[in-house]
Parts: sequence; C-alpha cells; structure tokens
Amino acid sequence: MKKYIPTLKRTKLFSGLVDDEIISMLSCLGARLCSYKKGEYVLRQGEHLRDITVLVSGNLHIQKDDYWGNRSILGQISVGEMFGEAYVAPESEALINDVIATEDSAIILFDVRRIITTCPSACRFHSLVVQNMFFAISEKSRKLVQKLEHMSKRSTREKLISYLSEEAKKQNSSVFTIPFNRQQLADYLSVDRSAMSNELCKMRDEGMLEFAKNNFKLF
Repeated sequence: MKKYIPTLKRTKLFSGLVDDEIISMLSCLGARLCSYKKGEYVLRQGEHLRDITVLVSGNLHIQKDDYWGNRSILGQISVGEMFGEAYVAPESEALINDVIATEDSAIILFDVRRIITTCPSACRFHSLVVQNMFFAISEKSRKLVQKLEHMSKRSTREKLISYLSEEAKKQNSSVFTIPFNRQQLADYLSVDRSAMSNELCKMRDEGMLEFAKNNFKLF
C-alpha cells in the first residue's frame, strides 16, 4: 500500500499531509487495498456502504442499467478522486448505481467512522483529513451541478457544446482529450449514439471543431 503514498499525497482527502503523516493515517483509518480487473464491478447497486473509497490507479465509471439494458453513465472517477461518501451515513439507503472498472484499477477503502471520530491523541493531521473531506464533498457537488447543466440542454448539439466547452475550460486548452469513447459519451449525455455522431460530423463540417477518437479541437 505504501507505493500509493505519492498518489494519496496528491488527493484532496490528504492535501497538506506529508508522507509520514499519511502512513500513520492509513493505520488510523483502517485502510484496505482492493484491486479489480477491467470490466469488474467495484460496487453494485443494492450494496450498503460503510467506507469512503479513493481510486489510486485505473479508471472507474458510475453507471446504471435499466430493466431493458439501456445504460446511462452518471460519472467518471479518476485517480485520486473519492467516492461512496453519499451512502455511508447510518440511515443511508442502499447504493442505487453500479461502479465498474473501465481498466485495471486499485482502490483504498477507509472506515468513515474512524475518519469522523478524532483519535485520542487529537493529531493535527486527523483534523486536517476531516476538513479535506468536507472540501472534497463540496467539489463533487459542484461537478454534479455542472453535469445537470449539460443535461438541461434540449438538443444533442446543445449538450455537446455545453460538455465540450466545459472540458476545454477545465483543461485550459482548445485542444483536449475527453475520458469517454463515443458510446460512453452518448451514455453520459443520455443521447442516441448515432444521432450524436451525426451531430459531431455536422459541427465538424461547419468548422466548429475537429475530432479523432476522444481527442478534440475547438475553433
């Protein structure tokens, strides 16, 4: 687990902590490491959670399939991001989505009760982790608002413009890479893949953008 210390050091949860403090926190918070192969379920709909989880390698998708197998991608989890915090309260309902590894991945789980209960020594870095967790949850709420903004657009083109504009601003460049392939992007925006591909081609022909696979350039 120690090989992931540099990764944890860059996360919002452990921001401001040095290596030795993070190593101490791994024991204090009952940290557990789990690995998954591409395509494996990390979490399944209906599970009850008691751990906050941080992705330390790979990539995950939060998704949901309806009764007929139609898939919606609700979000992507990148290395360093925390997830599961919305379901760890004692009275929380069961998980309503699946979390799936889109490539070989590793996660570290932390017992939320140990996070919110300050240890007897009242160490500075434990209090800092609690503060960081609050800020990380606030950041995730902001990202949810961003996705709702994309989804509120009426047409496929408007959804694409909203999403691609946000990615360009996020990466501070008109040339950028998105974390989805075509089907995944359609699932994320809740649009038909063929209709979305046609719209992208029209936008390219109109001189609005260029693209190759998941690489984009906006004009």
